[in-house]
Amino acid sequence: MAILAIRHYPDPVLKQVAQPVEVFDGALKQLAADMAETMYAAPGVGLAAPQVGVSRRLAVIDCAREGEPPQLHTLINPEIVARAGESCEEEGCLSVPSYYAKVDRSAHVRVRFRDVAGEARELEADGLLAICIQHELDHLDGILFVDRLSPLKRGLFRKKYKKILEQQREQL
Repeated sequence: MAILAIRHYPDPVLKQVAQPVEVFDGALKQLAADMAETMYAAPGVGLAAPQVGVSRRLAVIDCAREGEPPQLHTLINPEIVARAGESCEEEGCLSVPSYYAKVDRSAHVRVRFRDVAGEARELEADGLLAICIQHELDHLDGILFVDRLSPLKRGLFRKKYKKILEQQREQL
């Protein structure tokens, strides 16, 4: 396994709609394993393939709390088939480091996907897992969580993030 480089805003791959996975082979299993290792090392609770420069519809998610056993979900070609309720929680993103904002999402989702063997699966989720699923599926559609902010908050994000990037460059 290998830790992959995480792409950061404004990398153009993050704005592309990812292509469906059509071949379920060893290379796909290796990519999913490398993505999981990368997510855990970051540390994060989710990672979509575009975040590591691969424009494919694949995401890994693990919302287990510290001290709990891992609960890794590998979602290939996922689609949300049902939504219910409303949620507005603070989100962050491995591709937008050091920035957090509240985002409106559905409180409950049902997602249909394939696993690494190509088998059809469904998962019902609420709470953090539902939010994470929606966040990662947005990545597959070229949407970042900051794209879901109001125009005013998005403008403030751009100004603040520009300063964050300048500070990081100064520290190098």
